[in-house]
Amino acid sequence: MTKRLRYQVATSLDGFIATPNGGYDWIVMDPAIDFKALYNEFDTVVMGRKTYDLAKEQANHGAMPGIEVIAFSRTLEPAEYPGVRIVNDDPATVVRELKTKPGKDIWLFGGGELFRVLLDAGLVDTVELAVMPVLLGEGIPVLPPGAQATLELRDLKRLSASGIVVLAYSVAGSSARAPRIRYVKARRKARRAVPNGKRPGKSRKR
Repeated sequence: MTKRLRYQVATSLDGFIATPNGGYDWIVMDPAIDFKALYNEFDTVVMGRKTYDLAKEQANHGAMPGIEVIAFSRTLEPAEYPGVRIVNDDPATVVRELKTKPGKDIWLFGGGELFRVLLDAGLVDTVELAVMPVLLGEGIPVLPPGAQATLELRDLKRLSASGIVVLAYSVAGSSARAPRIRYVKARRKARRAVPNGKRPGKSRKR
């Protein structure tokens, strides 16, 4: 099966993935999101230069344990670090080749401009948004102006504790469907109190 290219990103309610200067401190956290399970769905991450600049501040050259990171840039020199590659090659050409290889899915990690390039090339299979209960008013949009796509809703999770809504869409025309949202932990049902410590069940006749 061909690997899917999945645009998986947090967004404000009014459609921005970062503030004008790239800030993301507005993102709401929720313990129901299992980040380990989410990262385990991918073996490759692709990102643009601006996202890479932020990622490398958080870890050694933006490395992610167990995941190959590929950063596209027209200005940085090509380079390789443990788990990270900086390339000047055409993103569509690189991603098209990545999709033919065996393994897990490819994470399109932030970067609205890179999303647009790969969407125009017909390579994006899913759009998966974690919609935050936040209005930014301005910033970097999910998709830059001038591009469009029709999406088909595949799954939806509401996180009542934080107000986050997680949406998984397939891109119309793609042969691959968006996966079910499995990295959101199911809420445990509260046990009902049982009088006198007795367990509910059918009473036995004596």
